[in-house]
Amino acid sequence: MLTRSDVTRLLDEWGQGDPDALDQLMPAVFDEVRGLARRALAREAPGHTLQPTALVHEVYLRLSGRRSVQWKNRDQFFGFLADLMRRILVDHARRRHATKRGSGVPDLPLDDFLPLTHVRDPDLVALDDALGRLARTDPRKCRIVELHFFVGLSQDEIADVLGVSRNTIVREMRKAKIWLRRHLDGEEADG
Repeated sequence: MLTRSDVTRLLDEWGQGDPDALDQLMPAVFDEVRGLARRALAREAPGHTLQPTALVHEVYLRLSGRRSVQWKNRDQFFGFLADLMRRILVDHARRRHATKRGSGVPDLPLDDFLPLTHVRDPDLVALDDALGRLARTDPRKCRIVELHFFVGLSQDEIADVLGVSRNTIVREMRKAKIWLRRHLDGEEADG
């Protein structure tokens, strides 16, 4: 079992070009990354064709192609994994959507994250589009949504990852919910 400092050391070695460091890192964090994948896929429609282990393997494949990445710490690495999983799931949804030629992608329930919205179950592609717009106007709010929705981190965990107070996360999450609700309802949101 690797300690947090061991993980940070391996991330640093990998960032300096040592491909063996990633090979040592992934088995050590596999269960944790698989848990992230399980949480991300739990929000997908039943019968999703991608399984947690397959998502982790796709993450590994994409990571193994990266060189000279500078990781500040373990938390930044896991935040990056959240973003990478989101992109993989969106790519998967876009391919499925294209295959079905517009017949629709299974809905993604946002009831836990957007409890007051009257638009229910927006699909992952619509959510990704909304998050893309939010990222252009407010990257931190977008990151908070990604870490909460796609990775399942608590407000305290998000505060640790982003290096801000829990109160800041609560306030920013509330604003992000309002912004996303407006966007997903078709209103123009100005950030």
